[in-house]
Amino acid sequence: MNTQNPTRSAKNTVIIVDTREQLPLEFSQPSVRGTLTSGDYSLVGAENLFAIERKSITDLTNCCCGENRQRFERELMRLRGYRFSRLLVIGEPQDIAEHRYVSRIHPNAVLASLAVWEIRYIPVVWAVSPSNAAGLIETWAEWFSREITREAEAIARPTRQVNFENLRAALAANSKQKGN
Repeated sequence: MNTQNPTRSAKNTVIIVDTREQLPLEFSQPSVRGTLTSGDYSLVGAENLFAIERKSITDLTNCCCGENRQRFERELMRLRGYRFSRLLVIGEPQDIAEHRYVSRIHPNAVLASLAVWEIRYIPVVWAVSPSNAAGLIETWAEWFSREITREAEAIARPTRQVNFENLRAALAANSKQKGN
């Protein structure tokens, strides 16, 4: 690993925005559109490792009942298999507690659903604004990219040089001992 430039891998991080995302977040680092299996945001080269599912308060409340709930829980189940995954809610818990959304679902039901989903599936993170959400995704992407790059470099680095002459001599001496 290049210890002189610990952010080297982060500079090459490119965020993928799912093509089904209708109002994509705006990022300060490079991003591309692409079709993702799960989630709304991922990383080029880590599509099966890193996924962020973004929900507005309105989207979230729509996911709390009926067929939408079943579909959304299947999505969350898939996200459990990722090395890094988050449910990123744009808004604040108070928005739900004070029923600042258009739906008849009770705020306690929404908050309880979030608690259960966090226990069963993936962490829930709140962002007060879309720009705050974009910043969180960029930060997670950078750190995740650094981590997987560090791990890949550790695998590629030889652990030590093997002296084959010494190995042959030791094996020969061992076989002579067993022969006597």
